[in-house]
Amino acid sequence: MESVQSAHEYIEHHLTFLTKGTGFWAINMDSMFMVWILGLLFIGLFRFAVSKGTSGVPGRLQCFVEVVFEFVNNLVSEIFQSKDRLIGPMALTIFVWVLLMNAIDLIPVDFIPAFARMLGFEHFRDLPSADVNVAMSMALGVFFLVIIYTLKAKGLIGFIKELTTQPFQHPLLYPVNFVLELVTLISKPISLGLRLFGNMYAGEMIFILIALMPWWMQWALSVPWALFHILIVCLQAFIFMVLTVVYLAMAVEENH
Repeated sequence: MESVQSAHEYIEHHLTFLTKGTGFWAINMDSMFMVWILGLLFIGLFRFAVSKGTSGVPGRLQCFVEVVFEFVNNLVSEIFQSKDRLIGPMALTIFVWVLLMNAIDLIPVDFIPAFARMLGFEHFRDLPSADVNVAMSMALGVFFLVIIYTLKAKGLIGFIKELTTQPFQHPLLYPVNFVLELVTLISKPISLGLRLFGNMYAGEMIFILIALMPWWMQWALSVPWALFHILIVCLQAFIFMVLTVVYLAMAVEENH
């Protein structure tokens, strides 16, 4: 644990972003840096595996990439029945990208911030999925895709009918239907983003609290929690990907 004056300052230090700007235009530079680095890592890793791919005995990296690809492809095929060239690659990107972001939480909490301090940065929060701005921006992107796919499949008139004619069929109740459907529509990206943020923020906090304990307790608690947290890291990436595909599948269905 870094030498700070109190537990409160230690926690505050680890939860403070490297921010540029103020107010609405403030940007968490550490989150942006980690998101871009992990995105480039994903692209480079999979591109390298494809370039080195062989029809013979595959290497470990090729096996890993093929397993992930087949897993995501089979899942998308079961959920999204319509033919679309974007859904599969997008689902693969979401799963691996979010998984890499979440996996940063398994690195010791002082490692990356201490390295950043050596480079002259007083604060550096290294877990991008625990930044509500990152989680909600991804969820907002999913929301826009849902709107686009709905308009593409049903048109503007069909979209309006979908918002106003369900669940009550009487014309006098169309305004009530609109309010209910609008709340349902807006709640999708909010719940999608906050679920990822909440779980990863909680996991990050537990690791920080463990780091405040004596060294022998850190070893006794951090290893079991890290092993359990691996499940959370994978599960949250899986849930974000599945819900994205489900929402898009619902958008193109005639009735849901």
